[in-house]
Amino acid sequence: MSGLIALLDDVAAIAKVASASVDDVVGQAVKASSKTAGAVIDDAAVTPKYVHGFKPERELPIVWKITKGSLFNKLVLLLPAALLLSIFAPWLVYPLLMLGGCYLAYEGTEKVWHAISPKHHDQADAMQQKAAGKTMEDEKVKGAIQTDFILSAEIMTIVLSGVPAEESLVMKAAVLAVAALIITIAVYGVVALIVKADDLGLAMAQNGRLGVTRALGRFIVRAMPVLMDVLIVIGTAAMIWVGGSILIHGLHELGIHGPYDFIHEIAVNLAHMVVQFQGAVEWFVTAFLDGIVGLVVGAILIPIVGFVSGLFGKKAH
Repeated sequence: MSGLIALLDDVAAIAKVASASVDDVVGQAVKASSKTAGAVIDDAAVTPKYVHGFKPERELPIVWKITKGSLFNKLVLLLPAALLLSIFAPWLVYPLLMLGGCYLAYEGTEKVWHAISPKHHDQADAMQQKAAGKTMEDEKVKGAIQTDFILSAEIMTIVLSGVPAEESLVMKAAVLAVAALIITIAVYGVVALIVKADDLGLAMAQNGRLGVTRALGRFIVRAMPVLMDVLIVIGTAAMIWVGGSILIHGLHELGIHGPYDFIHEIAVNLAHMVVQFQGAVEWFVTAFLDGIVGLVVGAILIPIVGFVSGLFGKKAH
């Protein structure tokens, strides 16, 4: 009997340690995830445009496909890569992130170019009309997952940087995994709500018992197309901004401080010119200048990517 009691005491002690470890993992994951707010917002703003234009019954399945792709990016590809890089080649983290920043800057700038160039705009419309049903859906999902990979790489790197260096490899992996789950569920949960809000509004407008409920439903139905267009613009701008920001911070971390210090000095000086909201002004100016950098880099990359794609017999999308 005494042996059984001792065993139960040992099990209780192990459970207590395990519970404390779980609490520590979740706590560190939440704390580290809070530092990724900017990238998470960008991810949430970018994604709805990939669902735009599809039939309502395909919206949630598309979001679910992108969600699964995002989890695969974070848990299967990026988590092991982040751990391996932190052990064997920590100096490679920022150069790889900068390559991702170039990709985002190129993607965002190319979309701006398509919007302002009638020739490219017509070609894009013709390609979309030619693409049908499942093929177009698969291409959209593929594009969304590719973009998510870059944003997820930034998110996972930020989370890893928030974990104390002295933590064990197992603890780092656990924190990264929990943070990946929290962020992915949060981002794509919000995306799902956004893309289905018009259906909710229609149901409220048709079935609401109160006049105010029906009026609110009609407002949501009218507002959602405008919101989706706004999100497409925000998503494109976010890609350019985040791309430029990654490049600027990457150069700064690699010892090239000029661009970062230049932007920071302008932002601080302009912020000091106002009495209130200095922090907001500094953030906005920094984001704007980062976006200019992203736009310039993207504009430089468009002909380069087009030339390289031509060499391989492919057309840049």
